[in-house]
Amino acid sequence: MTSLYQQHHRLVLASASPRRVELLSHLGIDFEQIPADIDEAVNQHENAPDYVLRMAREKSFALAYTHADQTILGCDTSIHIDGHILGKPVDKAHFITMMKQLSGQSHEVITAICITNSSVTEHALQECIVTSKVTFVALSEQQIEAYWATGEPIGKAGGYAIQGIGGQFVTHIDGSYSAIVGLPLTQTVTCLQNAGVISC
Repeated sequence: MTSLYQQHHRLVLASASPRRVELLSHLGIDFEQIPADIDEAVNQHENAPDYVLRMAREKSFALAYTHADQTILGCDTSIHIDGHILGKPVDKAHFITMMKQLSGQSHEVITAICITNSSVTEHALQECIVTSKVTFVALSEQQIEAYWATGEPIGKAGGYAIQGIGGQFVTHIDGSYSAIVGLPLTQTVTCLQNAGVISC
């Protein structure tokens, strides 16, 4: 793939997400995928933007300690509705509860990125938060049951994938589509440029 950018530093994507791999590949830059193993529990009284940014930071910082001379891109995405952070469904019952919360309602999809390296393991080189609004159609119990049976909700924040089967439930989005999928491309390019990883 022809790249629009010159790359000056090696880049590691600290994520297990194949969706983020696909999105980052669209930029035409070279990177290595190394998932970061961190505790993703929400702290007591932690709000959604703080939680998502903390997760992105911890993923990035965790690999920066062990990967010298490489720049680390950490990312995290969470769903927020009515004061609740919706993570990945732990089982079918949890998934059904989340779908009923989302059904016929609007919710926020919050994605954060954090870029760092081994020389600044306590501070980010660049970071940002992108918030998008997604509105769902009203879902029937049959639709919810059938969607679970597809297997797609497993491992997805909020229990759905907008780029997959779950996209048919979305009536409107206000914000960044790529951020909803898992990586805000415009903001990622800006942060990588500001961190000196790429240039035009």
